[in-house]
Amino acid sequence: QVRLVESGGGSVQSGGTLTLSCVVSGSTSVSSYTMAWFRQYPGKEREGVASIATDGEIDYGDSVKGRFTISQAEDKKTLYLQMSSLQPEDTAMYYCAADRRVYIAYHDLEKERYTYWGQGTQVTVTS
Repeated sequence: QVRLVESGGGSVQSGGTLTLSCVVSGSTSVSSYTMAWFRQYPGKEREGVASIATDGEIDYGDSVKGRFTISQAEDKKTLYLQMSSLQPEDTAMYYCAADRRVYIAYHDLEKERYTYWGQGTQVTVTS
């Protein structure tokens, strides 16, 4: 069973930076998983923030382009989200997601694409 554990959340002032980490365990083939970061506001659906496919293709949600960077450790067992120029509207619970299915109808930034989820880490940006 794949397990995802996020860390790195916290409180930061507007304009600041924060880096989230997601450690992947429970699989011997982590390189075959598409990985992503999502965020969720209270009472809202989870929205895709950034994704990285097995071929290295990266996508970002429109609201974070140019500010957030997704990356992986060389062994693919840790996923990162470097967030800069943070704004109060970035305040949300951030989740790591993973899935190894290849032929699937959903875009990599759609939550339905993913089977495995972490427990989330809270990011709060104060003005």
